[in-house]
Amino acid sequence: MFSWLRKKRAEATAAAGRGQPQAPAAGAPDADTPWPNAAQWLQRLEWTVLKRLDGQLQGDYRSLFRGSGLVLADLREYQAHDDVRHIDWNVTARMQTPYVREHQEDREIAAWFVVDLSASVAFGSGPTSKRQLACSIVTVLSKLLSQHGNRVGLMLFTGQDRAHSVVPARSGRRHLLHIVHQMLQAGQTQTPSHGKAVQTSALGPWLAQAQSVLKRRSAVFVVSDFISPAGWEKNLAQLARRHEVVAVRLRDPLEMAWPDTGMLLVQDAESGEQLLVDGNDAAFRQRFAQQAQVREAALLESLSQAGVDCLELNTDEAMDQALLRFAQLRKRASQLSTGGRAVPLGNPQPLQAGGVHA
Repeated sequence: MFSWLRKKRAEATAAAGRGQPQAPAAGAPDADTPWPNAAQWLQRLEWTVLKRLDGQLQGDYRSLFRGSGLVLADLREYQAHDDVRHIDWNVTARMQTPYVREHQEDREIAAWFVVDLSASVAFGSGPTSKRQLACSIVTVLSKLLSQHGNRVGLMLFTGQDRAHSVVPARSGRRHLLHIVHQMLQAGQTQTPSHGKAVQTSALGPWLAQAQSVLKRRSAVFVVSDFISPAGWEKNLAQLARRHEVVAVRLRDPLEMAWPDTGMLLVQDAESGEQLLVDGNDAAFRQRFAQQAQVREAALLESLSQAGVDCLELNTDEAMDQALLRFAQLRKRASQLSTGGRAVPLGNPQPLQAGGVHA
């Protein structure tokens, strides 16, 4: 057994020395290999991501996402930190002492995923693309939510004005496999061909359609790289007024800093526009980084004003670590909003009013 491990380690070291690409990250196939079917994709993520999260999110369920129903649990005397809106005036009149109602939140929720699989999401500088990352995070969150009996739905957009497919919210493993199949099938057909322009992403109309489809209050995950023409911020804020919205942002390291690559011909995946770029120009790389920082700050400000929490996923980062960090920050924000004492984190993120950024 140990000789076999030493042989494999020697082969990997020799491949790295020859400059061959390393193995793709766990949970996503290589861009040049065919995508697996829904059952294989789910099984791979169960072993690489879900097993690492098993037991680590216990206790965060009720504080992360709340159901739409409330059940009266108990009555107790009013205390200084209680909300006066919870005072039961009938009991207070009989007892001559202020009493407040304690409610138990309904655990069952309906979760919807508004997924952007347009041409810009097909980009990836490493073995994992943003498109594969989007399919992975929807699969993981759907599995985590459905195993508690919650219903999961999907609105999938691939660049058209209307949704590519709408899967009603249901529960069960067969329904989960159907959602995964829809994403994988749309992801394989959305690979942009060279020299062919694809319709530009339009988050504004997509979010407006989500408002018309989602009638009952739900937990809505907007999965996108948010590379879209301006104007979607208003529709996102309107969606957040009725639903509990979480923005799942897909990022790639190359979008923040341009490497020293020399002369390179780049093409916009959606418009088809081509541009010759000199990567050796230090001034160009500096301007590119500055514009990326400005775009980053504007996006986070828009999400904060809309009251939407942001979960950032990088193509070169382990997904389970990002989810755990996001769960800790949401729990900390919930404790602060109710007047409780927050647990200090090792690397705390700034908590802004109306949103969590992780």
